[in-house]
Amino acid sequence: MLCVKITREWTFTFNIIRTLDFGLSRGLYHILFATRLRLLKIMFFSDIFLVFSLMTFLWDFHVSSCDPDCTDKPEFTPTRLVVKYGDPTSASCSVCQHACLGDGTISDVESPVGNSTKNGTTISWTIDRLTEWQTSPMCYSTNYTGYQCCSTLPVTVYQPPDSVSISFVNHTGPMFEGHQYTLQCTVKDVAPVEKLVVMFYRGQTALGQPQSNNDIEKKPVTESFSLNITLSKDDDGVQYWCEAKLELGPDGPQRPPVVMSENITATVYYKPQLKSSHSDLITVAEGNSLQLNCLAVGNPSPMYTWTSPILYYSSGSVLTIDSVTSEDKGRYTCSVSNHMGTVTVTFNVDVKGEFEVLQLSAVSYVGLIIGVIAAVVVLVVICVIIGYSFFYKSNRMGQYNLKDVFCLHTKHSAVPSVE
Repeated sequence: MLCVKITREWTFTFNIIRTLDFGLSRGLYHILFATRLRLLKIMFFSDIFLVFSLMTFLWDFHVSSCDPDCTDKPEFTPTRLVVKYGDPTSASCSVCQHACLGDGTISDVESPVGNSTKNGTTISWTIDRLTEWQTSPMCYSTNYTGYQCCSTLPVTVYQPPDSVSISFVNHTGPMFEGHQYTLQCTVKDVAPVEKLVVMFYRGQTALGQPQSNNDIEKKPVTESFSLNITLSKDDDGVQYWCEAKLELGPDGPQRPPVVMSENITATVYYKPQLKSSHSDLITVAEGNSLQLNCLAVGNPSPMYTWTSPILYYSSGSVLTIDSVTSEDKGRYTCSVSNHMGTVTVTFNVDVKGEFEVLQLSAVSYVGLIIGVIAAVVVLVVICVIIGYSFFYKSNRMGQYNLKDVFCLHTKHSAVPSVE
């Protein structure tokens, strides 16, 4: 009875599948086939992963069983290698300093790349083209008891930057005086980045030297460095640039690899500033020429506007009157402006007639003469006072008479008497 039931259920299922032939059954077949294929792929890659993990474990176990602090450990020459990516390199290892062969000792250099050759207690390791970013050859010796002594050769693989560029962060076009901006130096494809030093320059003046904090990545990376600056009018037209340098130490190349960026020129907008000072009062003789100058610098280039007692047309920094008259007397104002600001200069012009000018000149000469005479009189008085003081002290000490000094006493002669 049970068999009949099972047969009927199977027959029912078979009829459904046959009924849905070329329909749902074919779709389910494809789904099942695709799922099986995916499972096979997953199992394949899982097997590869397990093999790789096992190899890594065996390598780590082998290395961890090595004693790097043994008394007679192998020595590499040189003790450190700095190699450019893709270049050849080599090193030699002296397995032991004392007699260590002939007692069943096994020695070699283990490295995932390169070839090793033995010559007595010396093992040479060479590679024609180093293309591994992380490799540390290990020279070891294992005695008959299984004790292993080893040394590791540190290898630094470097690559100079492919390119270096500089820019202002999130800004293009003109900048403004007194505002802060960020310079950014981008170094592309450099390794190892921990050895990278970037320097910013303003013209030939060094501004800052940021350094990367990434001490893990050994493969080429692209990294950006920033520097904040506050611009002034003196920065208008100045060129900024940066350089990237790999500081590889004494084992690296004699001239560290340096790559420089192109220059970028800063355009700084600032309000006008006068180039020279001006006197408050200007006196000019009638009939002479008058020239007023309010030259200023600014970015964008400033515009000049003049106001005067009589309308004169001038679109520049200089206002010129060929022949001055009394009507030209008064206040002249020069306004220098751009969209960053305005500066104003005022000239007070006094016009004198020809007689007034001559009179003023004569008064000036008389004043000069009086001043000279006064100076001479003061000098004479000072000399007299000094002389008097000197001879007065001498008279007090030697009982001399001041009249004797100046020969002012009267000499009396004897008068013969008449008998």
